[in-house]
Amino acid sequence: MPESIGQKFERLVAIMSRLRAPDGCPWDREQTFDTIKPYTLEETYEVLDAIDRRDWRDLAEELGDYMLQAVFYAQMGNEQDLFNISDALDAINEKLVRRHPHVFADAVAETPADVKARWDVIKDQEKAEKGKPPQGLLDGIPRAMPALIESQQISVKAAGAGFEWPNFDEVIAKLHEELEELRCAGTAAEREAEIGDLLFTLVNIARWSKVDAEQALRGTNVKFRERFAYVESKLAERGRTPLTSNLEEMESLWQEAKTNPKSA
Repeated sequence: MPESIGQKFERLVAIMSRLRAPDGCPWDREQTFDTIKPYTLEETYEVLDAIDRRDWRDLAEELGDYMLQAVFYAQMGNEQDLFNISDALDAINEKLVRRHPHVFADAVAETPADVKARWDVIKDQEKAEKGKPPQGLLDGIPRAMPALIESQQISVKAAGAGFEWPNFDEVIAKLHEELEELRCAGTAAEREAEIGDLLFTLVNIARWSKVDAEQALRGTNVKFRERFAYVESKLAERGRTPLTSNLEEMESLWQEAKTNPKSA
């Protein structure tokens, strides 16, 4: 009889426990919460990459690696009598039910915006019940996340509080303002500050356009990789590399790559 999903998950928990046992794996046994953090970030991006590539078989494998991160942390928590995987599962199950009263109770939410508004209200109630002191609007946004994602969350929070441009044209005007300030920047420190302002404005342009800035940039990175690989391939056919070519030749091949279906 095939294993159930629950049995498979329990097997993963048991494997992790065995790896961390005194006679388990030396590498796994020496890990800590802090040493595992970089792997968690790496696995997160590998999940995103598999989604971008629409490689569903690879995504299933990457999600397994992603789940291992949670089990790894929970095993360490259990060893130190801090918490265990059961606590984590209880927490997310209860949270999902609590924050979806329009599904599991008699509340009404007709649109995604209604759901989001109710979600935020419930989060605030949860914090108050836990006795957490009131925070600034942006205090709940983790500083440790990638800067692009952090800036998206900051802009959404600020706009939700009314700190917002009245229309899209003024956001574009702000972009031109920041470009001019960058052009006039005289020192490296000033240029760094102005580039930061410029990037933050672009994040807001993406938000106004209902585009995820992180995914937009990831898409452009993929496109650049493919086009540059086309340039390298064509140069190789001529017995050259980018280092032995020149900008004019590479630009010509780049324009050619833009019309190539595999790299467009």
